[in-house]
Amino acid sequence: MSGHSKWATIKHKKGAADAKRGKVFTRIIKELTVAARHGGGDPATNPRLRTVVGDAKANNMPRENIERAIRRGTGEEPGVTYYEVTYEGYGPGGVALMIETVTDNRNRTVSEIRHLLSKHNGNLGAENSVAWLFTRKGQIIIEKSAVDEETLFNSALEAGADDVNDDGEAWEVVSSSDNFEAIRTAIKALGIEPISANVAMIPQNFVKLEGKEAQQMLKLMNAIEDQDDVQHVWANFDVEEQEIEASLA
Repeated sequence: MSGHSKWATIKHKKGAADAKRGKVFTRIIKELTVAARHGGGDPATNPRLRTVVGDAKANNMPRENIERAIRRGTGEEPGVTYYEVTYEGYGPGGVALMIETVTDNRNRTVSEIRHLLSKHNGNLGAENSVAWLFTRKGQIIIEKSAVDEETLFNSALEAGADDVNDDGEAWEVVSSSDNFEAIRTAIKALGIEPISANVAMIPQNFVKLEGKEAQQMLKLMNAIEDQDDVQHVWANFDVEEQEIEASLA
């Protein structure tokens, strides 16, 4: 199954996600601003903004921070102008990468992304070079100990999920992007806090990596996620859990 969900699960267990909470808040503030700029500041009539507000609340972002970011997006408060840019590329072993960024300086961002890929045995690709390998879907990852399969399966499918997958130590709930918010709400109603919940770029197939290539790929994932302008990075690698454990040790 998905290397991304294994990656998210193990990072969560090791507390790596909590250690980057400042980065998470910065990412969400940018997304709130961009969503409000494109679709207006009312979550009731702006589905994209509604999803990001849900993400902000799930990460315990203060209400005033949320409202201020929305006001900047609608122009009610001054602020930086952000641009959404998605980069495509390749990692070790021919792994396909989709790197979603929000930036106030496109030249700086593309230069830094190109450098990171080159440093970790990858390269930047042309537009649409790998996008066809991915499909935009809702993806919610839940630790297995949080809920039994039957309860999760029934609740998720009733809310409109396409499938519930067994991904080792976690459940992966996959849905259309339109049904994502309803499914996240249904899962939270069970008293469950997901490891991650995103409208994601889900790979149609996976590249199995081992040994040196696996470690190179995982180092690249860490480096890209740490880049200030990166919002999300999606990749079609699959590695064994012990490889991920070793990379985060």
